[in-house]
Amino acid sequence: MAAIALVDTPSVIAQPKIQWRMSTAFTPALDVHQGAAQRLAKIVEETSGGRFKIDVFPGGQIMQPFDCFDAASQGTIEAFMSNSYYWTARKNEPAFEWFSTVPFGMNPEGMEAWFYQGDGLTLWEELYATFNLVPRPGPGVAPQMAGWFRKKTSTIADFKGLRMRIGTGLGGKVYVRAGGTAALTPGGEIYAELERGVIDAAEWIGPHDDMVLGLHKTARHYYNPGWHEPGTMVEFGFNKKAYNALPVDLRRTLDHAAAAVVVYGSSDFHAKNAVALGRLKTDFKGQVEVIQLPAPVLRELRKLAAEVISEESEKTPMARKVHASYTKFQASVGPWDHVAEGAYHQLVAG
Repeated sequence: MAAIALVDTPSVIAQPKIQWRMSTAFTPALDVHQGAAQRLAKIVEETSGGRFKIDVFPGGQIMQPFDCFDAASQGTIEAFMSNSYYWTARKNEPAFEWFSTVPFGMNPEGMEAWFYQGDGLTLWEELYATFNLVPRPGPGVAPQMAGWFRKKTSTIADFKGLRMRIGTGLGGKVYVRAGGTAALTPGGEIYAELERGVIDAAEWIGPHDDMVLGLHKTARHYYNPGWHEPGTMVEFGFNKKAYNALPVDLRRTLDHAAAAVVVYGSSDFHAKNAVALGRLKTDFKGQVEVIQLPAPVLRELRKLAAEVISEESEKTPMARKVHASYTKFQASVGPWDHVAEGAYHQLVAG
């Protein structure tokens, strides 16, 4: 009889499970943004075989929307999702602006290329390291609309005295330079302030998210293009200590999940805004006017934006360095954008 070899089966070592909390700066109603955060958590849990789980909370559930940055920085939570330009005034650092969007700057494709093919992400990591954070790009939520205006805008002089809700520091400063005032109002409060006349105009994102907030019921004139936010990128931020404590494979899982969400979230934004624009033009015909800002107004805004950007970029060494990198990269991809997409879009529009 042949001998039977007995081989001991090694005992399976249970892998420790890691659980994080992520708070966002957005309400549950903003399904593109909140959906992107939930998608990140789903990818991380599935690809890690359940070893790594992230619980996602909308702004206002476990903390106020704009408290998430400091909470992740201090380690109260391990992660957050927001827009980097929200932190400019709070941290007295203009460099935050460039990692989200710049008036008359690059589109989401250009931003993604700057982050992953240029030195945008390296510079972003350098800035956030001072706050004990690790940043990663989220989905592009652009190009956006210029916003909802209670009165029609014909010339740059119409901005004088205008009270505008606007999310970007740079874009807001351009409105101030044009004679208006700017206020950063959380998304959930924009409808009430515009309806009551506390503000005269408001920009949020685009047709889909704006209609979720009900902004189409508060003002008639819906202007484009979103010159102030041509390439807005949402951000993920991770507590640096928690991030570095992850096993290498889970760190890479998190990084790749964030990159995947750029695709999922950006495509979600694109498709939903196409549907919403169609609704505005059919269901609300006669109530809402989708209209382009006059070319002379855009030219004046571009001049003012150049002044503001130049001034803000000189305020800190970090802003100066980031602006130089951004400007150089935009100049390098601009000719390709013009030849490849610019001519094509003009032809299709014609």
